[in-house]
Formats: sequence, structure tokens, C-alpha cells
Amino acid sequence: MKSTIDRGWGSPAALAVRRFFPLLALLLVLAALAIPMLFALAPGILGPRTAPSPEKPAWQQAPTELSTTEGVGPLDTSAPLPVPSEVARLLNGTLTADGGGSFTGVVQDALTGTVLFDRGGDENRIPASNMKLLTAVAALKALGPETVFSTKVVQGATPATVVLTGGGDVLLGAGASNPDAVLGHAGLATLATDTVAALKAEGVTGELTVMLDDSLFSGPALNPNWSPEDVAAGEIAPLFPLALGSARFDPAVTTGPRPQDAALDAAQRFAEQLRAAAAGAGLTVASAVERGTSAGDGTGQAPQVFASADSATVRQQVDLMLQVSDNYLAEILGRMTAVKTGLAGSNDGATAAVQAQLAELGVDAAKMRLADVSGLALENRVTARQFSEVVRAITSGADTRLRAALAGFPVAGLTGTLGDRYADATTAGGAGLVRAKTGTLNSVIALSGYVVDADGRLLVFSFIGNGLTPGAAGNKAALDRSASILASCGCR
Repeated sequence: MKSTIDRGWGSPAALAVRRFFPLLALLLVLAALAIPMLFALAPGILGPRTAPSPEKPAWQQAPTELSTTEGVGPLDTSAPLPVPSEVARLLNGTLTADGGGSFTGVVQDALTGTVLFDRGGDENRIPASNMKLLTAVAALKALGPETVFSTKVVQGATPATVVLTGGGDVLLGAGASNPDAVLGHAGLATLATDTVAALKAEGVTGELTVMLDDSLFSGPALNPNWSPEDVAAGEIAPLFPLALGSARFDPAVTTGPRPQDAALDAAQRFAEQLRAAAAGAGLTVASAVERGTSAGDGTGQAPQVFASADSATVRQQVDLMLQVSDNYLAEILGRMTAVKTGLAGSNDGATAAVQAQLAELGVDAAKMRLADVSGLALENRVTARQFSEVVRAITSGADTRLRAALAGFPVAGLTGTLGDRYADATTAGGAGLVRAKTGTLNSVIALSGYVVDADGRLLVFSFIGNGLTPGAAGNKAALDRSASILASCGCR
């Protein structure tokens, strides 16, 4: 007799289980083997699972939220200094010319001034637009960051004459004043409306004559050291103490030819705005605009001011100049610095004023040769050490007014003339970290700025290439790689 168990396994259901049991066991074994295999293969399929490198400091990590502070905290003075021999080893591998020419360079610790790298740092070189750093410092020091330039409408020789008087604002807008803007902060339409209101209050009627007083500057409006080709291309234009949109036909178009008489163009636009504002006020405006000055009242008293409009601050103008490397604005700020310090508002006055302000800061400027203050002239000669010291004065010097220039430095890969750089694998380490002023001429390239390294040390630097092969792409990359090395430097 079969047991109960035998009878149970002999049932149709049991026979089915017995038939598929080997297959089920095989599946369980395969599953057990597959799980570790999947873990082993997953990095190859999904990519490696990585965490942020513990060696990368917090301030160089991508932010997770917006900052709620107005600035950065104090640097750690106990952070280790890079070892000069290691900095030199790294930079000597990157700071190499593509073709002809050579690079000089200086790297300093901003806090102590310790020189960490020096290759021909005292050699005079053509600096290109790095020159604007010198102009920025001179303007901030002599004029002050919060200073504004006023464009005024004053009484002319007769009650029916008004004189548009330039006071150094070359960022005028044609329309209404825009208090939130730098370009167009003061607008001619607002100036015209205010002028008409003042004339009505004085009881003036009839036809008005508009005159232009642009006598604040002296000497040639064009620097003889500038190439005619650069003038024709719109890199620069004749200089006047008032202009629309930094002497551009359209402020939104920042390349191409500029007006050759920006002051008269602005005066004619003002006359048009005055004509529109005067309609219905018992006033008309003569079509012609002529140059002249106000006669005052014959007693030596200043002429009556009917209206005035103030520019953006010097701080804001310096920021704009550095960000977009505006030659015209740089030259104007140089001349305004000269006027402020009692020198002629001319090219010679501007270069002398900039050099004098640097000397007062303690920068050894005796061997500098300045032919302009924008960097267009090939006759300029400045050393990498002088630029490094100027950047150090901005970041860490005793004159805190110079800190106003910090925001104007283009940020690598993000803003200004560095906005389209630091995008490849060899330079991406400096993106968002390097802040520097660029400089480019036909055979010249330069980069001067500052960066906080991976150990938390603030470094200032200047690299200048001269005699380079025109158009060689490797030269710009050499500068960017070198600055990126400083950003990631532990260099110990």
C-alpha cells in the first residue's frame, strides 16, 4: 500500500510541480548570479557613481542657493601660500607662445605682496587694453567712485540763446533719463523738457537758438599715436566732453564706425528734443546749432543754469569700461582725471594724470611710457609687475575707493570680454573663478586680474605676450590655461 505522501505526490497538481521544479531551481540560480553581475556592469552602462571631490573647497563648488549677502567674507590669512617653485613649474608648462613672440608674467600673493612667479616681470611691454586698469585706478582715486558728470543747459549771450554745455558725460541717451541705467542715465529728452519748463518760468518766448559748448577738453581730438585704420574701424573716434551712447550711432551696435563729431551730433539731437518739448509753449527752436560759449552776465558771475542732467557714477562708468573694454570711455575718464587734478583736458594731460596717480599709490611708474590711456597706442610700455601691483592695490590696498573697480573685472566664462572663454577641458577649471582684464592687439595679448586659489589664498597676476604670431589661437588659450592653474592651485 502506498503511503499518504506517495498518494499526494502522485496527484496531477503534484506531478506538475515535480515537472517544473528543475526549471524553477535553474531560474533561481541564474537570478542569484545576475544580481552581482548587474552591479558590476552598472558603471559601464550608467556611468561611474562619483561624489564631489573632497579636495575641491566649498567656495569652488556649484552653488545650491542664491547668496543673501552683499559681498564675500574675509579671506583666511592662515591659508598656505603656494610654493613658488611649484607655481613656476606649472606656469612654465602653459605660458608658452604659439609661434613667435614670448610671454612675461608676475604672480603675487595679494595680502603680503610675496612674488610667487616672475618671468621678465620688469620688462617694459605693450599692454593693449590692460592699460584700462591704470585708467580705472586713476579715475577712482582722483575723481572718487560716487562722482557724476553734469551736462547743463545755461543762459547764452541773449535771453533767446541756450548753451548745451558738456561736462564729461559721453553716455547720454537720446530719450528720457533712465536712473537704473549706466548708458542713458542722463537723457536729452528730459534735459529738453526741464529746459522748456525753466524758460517758461522766466517768461521767455519766441525763437530759441541752441549753441554747443564743448570747450572742457583741449588739444587734438584724435591722438596722433592712434592708427587711422583703428579710427576708421570705430575702435576710437575724436574725443569730446559730451556724446550719445559712448560716441555710437546706435548704443546697441558696439562695432563699426563712430560719429566723427559726437558732440555736435548730441547737440543737434538735443535741439530736436527741445523743439518737440517747446511745441505749445510759445517757443520755437532755430534749425542750426553752432559752437560757442556762454557769456554770463558780464559781471564775472556764472551763467544761469536752466537745466542739468547727471551721469551714472564714476564707479558705474569704470565697471562698464572694464567689462566691454570701451576705448572711448577710457580716454574720457583719463581726460576728466586730468581736469580734476588741474591738468589740461588733453591726451598729454590724461597720460600725465594717470601716471601721477599711480605714483601716489606707490606703484613704480617712473619707467612707464604712456601714449594713451585706453591701450590702443603701440607706443605704450608697462611691465607685468606694475600691472600686478595695480591689481593688488585694487584688491588689497589701503585706498578702499579702488575696491569699486572689482566688479568691473570680467568673470571667466560668464561676463564681459571673458564671457566666451574658459569653455574647453584645459581651461574650464578657471570658469567662474578667474576675474581679469583682457588686452588684444595684432601681435599683443595680455591678461591681468585676481583669483582665490583652492587653498583660499587671494592671488593677483599679470601675463603679457608681445611679438606674437597674429591670429594664433594658442596664445589666448595659453593665458586662460595659466590663470586656470592659479584657480586650482594648491601648489604645495
